[in-house]
Parts: sequence; structure tokens; C-alpha cells
Amino acid sequence: MLDIESLHNEAASYHLLRPTGELDAYTVAQFREALAEHATSGRLVVDLCGVPFIDSAGLGALIGGIRRVRENEGRVVVYCNGTTLLRLLHTTGFDRIVPVEETLDAAVGALDRDPDA
Repeated sequence: MLDIESLHNEAASYHLLRPTGELDAYTVAQFREALAEHATSGRLVVDLCGVPFIDSAGLGALIGGIRRVRENEGRVVVYCNGTTLLRLLHTTGFDRIVPVEETLDAAVGALDRDPDA
């Protein structure tokens, strides 16, 4: 089972998408739909701290969602503090296509950094 919370931070002007539970072939449609709803958010933080497991389907949905946000001139940052998931994101090279931060403050700060710097 996957729960997905969506929050908007007016002060810092970003949306937070927080899935909780395993992100796999069984739950990926729900996650993909949530990402699509945020494709025009402009500034999106995807909080994966509550995701203990992600398979290739989940990773593919995340990459697709990032692509849609960027097509709409938006910025995306992933926030994750779990050792296993961080290792997966680094090993797969995911962190080379989108910033992956270990704290929410760092993730919000990364939204403001110049991607070409």
C-alpha cells in the first residue's frame, strides 16, 4: 500500500510530494498519477524518506515525472535520508539527473541553485 501526501509551502513557494510505503509495480500507477498532477507545480520536492523500497517501475515513474516537470520549465529535487535508498539513487546515476538531498532544508535550497553552476 502506498499513501501519498501533497503539501504546498506558500512561504518558500514549493510543493512537497510525500509517498509513504513501497514504490513498486503494484503502486506505481498511483505514484505516476500524483507526479502528473504536480507537473506544472514549478518547484517540486519529492520526499522519499517514507519509501523503504523502490523498484525499477517506481524509479521509471519518478524519472518520467521529473521529465514532465522540466518540460513545463519547473525544478525538481528529491529528498531522501534512508541509507539503502540513497545508495540506490547514487548507484543508478539518478543523482546525476536530479539533485538528491539528505535534508528538507537542503532540498529546498537546491531548488534555488543554478542547475548549470
